[in-house]
Amino acid sequence: MPTKNKKQQHQSKRTKAIVLSILVLGVVVCFTTLFLLHRQKLANNEAVTLYLPDNITYDAVVDSLDAHGCIGNHAAFSTLARLRNYKDHVKGGCYKLTPGMSVWRALTKLYYGNQDPIHLTINKHRTKQSLSGYLGRKLEIDSSDMMALFNNDSICRSYGHTTKTIIGMFMQNTYDVYWNISATNLMDRMQQESDRFWTDKRLRQCKALNLTPDEVVTLASIVEEESNKNDEKPDIASVYLNRIRKGMLLQADPTLKYAVGDFTLRRLLNKHMEVDNPYNTYKYRGLPPGPICIPGQASIDAVLKNKKTDYLYFCAKSDFSGYHAFAKDLAQHNANAEAFHRELNRRKIFK
Repeated sequence: MPTKNKKQQHQSKRTKAIVLSILVLGVVVCFTTLFLLHRQKLANNEAVTLYLPDNITYDAVVDSLDAHGCIGNHAAFSTLARLRNYKDHVKGGCYKLTPGMSVWRALTKLYYGNQDPIHLTINKHRTKQSLSGYLGRKLEIDSSDMMALFNNDSICRSYGHTTKTIIGMFMQNTYDVYWNISATNLMDRMQQESDRFWTDKRLRQCKALNLTPDEVVTLASIVEEESNKNDEKPDIASVYLNRIRKGMLLQADPTLKYAVGDFTLRRLLNKHMEVDNPYNTYKYRGLPPGPICIPGQASIDAVLKNKKTDYLYFCAKSDFSGYHAFAKDLAQHNANAEAFHRELNRRKIFK
């Protein structure tokens, strides 16, 4: 009997040793597998930018990653996604995935919604439609949602603007924003940028001109359309400021193009000047109801500079240099204009 007990004890120890070995081997295999899985890298050889809509599904994310050549081993990716519990935490946004990035790191980035901002550059858009269309192409925002905000009286008033001046809240610049920013949040951000621009100094300059910031932006938009030569913009602004002070019609060609709705016109005729539109400054006195484009800072500061001149007229120089000839009286202006029109005729530019 004692011999049997010893044999049983020996077998029991051997069984325990085998079980323990199996367990240790299982743990080693498990950790080795996890280690190897965590070392799995994305398959893309170049940087990839994913644009994932807010309502996107896990399967659609996988399809997008696949389309960009990011998934080299689907089984490994699926296993890591389950371990990360990513399927229940899919978030929209813009995500940049670099070559050599581990699958686990990429999944963690997507899991937490750690987006990469995009560079949104606002340029000289002339209309709300143009700006809305651009934002719709650059962001997840629907352009019709943007237009709805631009055309909503109460919303525009909440930002201190009208439906005619709201475009002036946008400033020419490049901004870092999230691709899936909402239309309302974008408006809030642009108001913050506008408030930052309108410093106490600039507001004092507005007051000295007896103009509101909206009126300064409107005048600056005309200056912006008149010339791309920053060094002559203060002179152009002075012409319009002088005409406003004297109660003269602005007679600004860019506002006439805006009223007609044709920005390609190079030769304005009498029929254009008769268009009944509040933006026609050949017909209506004072500034138009709102800006005719989004002006750059140089144009706004050119107005605020309030350069003192006696100029009341200007027209494009006949050398087509892009610069303008300025005049203090109508006789000199007519001579400058005649020289320019002779050159238009010589070049066969009739519209």
